[in-house]
Amino acid sequence: MSDSAEDPATMNQQDRRAIEQDCARLIARYANLNDAGDWEAVAALYAPDGRMSRPTAPDDWIEGQTAILAAFQSRPLRKTRHICSNIVIDVLAPDRAEAESAMLLFTSEGPPKVGSFHDHLVRINGDWRFSERRGTLSF
Repeated sequence: MSDSAEDPATMNQQDRRAIEQDCARLIARYANLNDAGDWEAVAALYAPDGRMSRPTAPDDWIEGQTAILAAFQSRPLRKTRHICSNIVIDVLAPDRAEAESAMLLFTSEGPPKVGSFHDHLVRINGDWRFSERRGTLSF
């Protein structure tokens, strides 16, 4: 991207759409890796100092890749399928974006859950990562 892309208002449409696509792919990848139980790969999708809260505990933050990995590894085994949709990416700068997405979670442990994720995304060494991922439940 050119230096003029520092201000999101001056970014060209192609650069903006590329960022939106990369960020939407990150959200989908997170869901797929989570469903596969690949906790190391899920934790690697966060910035080193990233933080997350689960939809079932939106105000309880888990901070740092190491703590995020440990939190996932400590979960009881279960089968899941996350369906993410209504993904909207707001590009703030060439290396920063925010996202909101709807989530439908099917588990082997009960009725489906409906919620959303609110994300802060950063590009580190060319790769998009979650700097913050906050889940909430609607019902």
